[in-house]
Amino acid sequence: MVETFYEVMRRQGITRRSFLKFCSLTATSLGLGPAFVPKIAHAMETKPRTPVLWLHGLECTCCSESFIRSGHPLAKDVVLSMISLDYDDTIMTAAGHQAEAILDEVMTKYKGNYILAVEGNPPLNQDGMSCIIGGKPFLEQLKHVARDCKAIISWGSCASWGCVQAAKPNPTQAVPVHKVIHDKPIIKVPGCPPIAEVMTGVITYMLTFDRIPELDRQGRPKMFYGQRIHDKCYRRPHFDAGQFAEAWDDEGSRKGYCLYKMGCKGPTTYNACSTIRWNGGVSFPIQSGHGCIGCSEDGFWDKGGFYDRVTDIQQFGVEANADKVGATALGVVGAAVAAHAAVSAIKQSRTKQADANDQ
Repeated sequence: MVETFYEVMRRQGITRRSFLKFCSLTATSLGLGPAFVPKIAHAMETKPRTPVLWLHGLECTCCSESFIRSGHPLAKDVVLSMISLDYDDTIMTAAGHQAEAILDEVMTKYKGNYILAVEGNPPLNQDGMSCIIGGKPFLEQLKHVARDCKAIISWGSCASWGCVQAAKPNPTQAVPVHKVIHDKPIIKVPGCPPIAEVMTGVITYMLTFDRIPELDRQGRPKMFYGQRIHDKCYRRPHFDAGQFAEAWDDEGSRKGYCLYKMGCKGPTTYNACSTIRWNGGVSFPIQSGHGCIGCSEDGFWDKGGFYDRVTDIQQFGVEANADKVGATALGVVGAAVAAHAAVSAIKQSRTKQADANDQ
């Protein structure tokens, strides 16, 4: 019998008071109100820990590196208390045949009830021989373990989009998980790597409410990927005012101006970097003086390079006065009126021609 989260915490000497405090912090980190605290507590008191099988394909292990640095909740609390991490060939003690035996045992015992976490992606070229796990192609292992899982979490941009392995010319034909597995719910948590608290937050939500979080049209949790980095960036006022850094060491850079002209992809990148931030909420790339490279977006390696602007956007600028803004607005309205008049004239001409034909 798998213990519940609460049973494990009590066994470790955690008081009821501390447990409820943890539930409150969890609700806050997920953006939920105080009313959800009792629901989270009830779920953790009654539901057994969920078995998780964590597979590794073509990747650099940066997702694991990020995950173990989570502060809310701590990664050790997730691994030791909230889930039952029964297989992870990067950190597990077992190896060889013993490790593979554990994998098969969990799949059989918890058929249809375990979560499959995938870090990295499968290569399709040469029958998957570019990534071998336990003497077999990772592609084969992925399909085998996914067959009876409850849901799949695609960790990072490798598993979600393909990332650098799938960048042109992609000699191994690396593909994201959803290109191989089509009959299971897949939660994409992109980023290179994803933010640690985003990773643990997704797991916490799934274990607490026994369902996958609400996803956007690309399969990403809306709670973390529902807004662009640009929307909450502290440099946004400079963007709106037309104040941009023109070089990495110019006066604008020193004043904290917008980095859009330096290639920042914040306006087109959906992630929680500007709200949750990194390293326990200390900072994020833009705050550290470097533009967003859009690492959580599909195909970011092939989209024009790190330092190319997404497009040209014209702002009024902080020096614009009311007359200039009004004149510009009037020009836009005038163009719209002219276009409307042209369309109306065409419609009237067609109506008259139709009436003439009827006569």
